Amino acid sequence: MSDDPAMASTLRAVIAEANAERPLGGAVKGERGVIARVSGLTGAAEAFSPEELERRLLEMGFVEGALIEILHEGLFGGDPIAVRVDETRVALRRREANAVIVKFDGTAP
Repeated sequence: MSDDPAMASTLRAVIAEANAERPLGGAVKGERGVIARVSGLTGAAEAFSPEELERRLLEMGFVEGALIEILHEGLFGGDPIAVRVDETRVALRRREANAVIVKFDGTAP
């Protein structure tokens, strides 16, 4: 850490923000973390209920404690995203990925 208290405080804040829990839909290629929870709530209108979305995500392996890494982003608008969930690769839309809350480890590119 720095000897400058203000710089050290800013650095701690940046590290804490990088490690914070946030929706998977906002992640970028290369970020890694652990799934904290799956809610089924995306904040957007969906074709099916939050319960159905949660069930589908769980069936694909998006379970609490699973390791996750963003592998690829679509060309236009970064949608869809390809992610590694433990040892499985899955592609999904960002709006659906918002139902997965991840604790990122701060390894963003």
